[in-house]
Amino acid sequence: MQVDANSKTCPICQYEFTGGFSPALKWIAIVLLIIFVLSMLF
Repeated sequence: MQVDANSKTCPICQYEFTGGFSPALKWIAIVLLIIFVLSMLF
């Protein structure tokens, strides 16, 4: 059975799919990456 990629739960068993990293964690990683790159330039 195919399930839509944007689905949050399985239509049959109601299993909740995890979305991976939280948006806050992604932003923290981006900020740290920018700081790292800037520190390498200066």
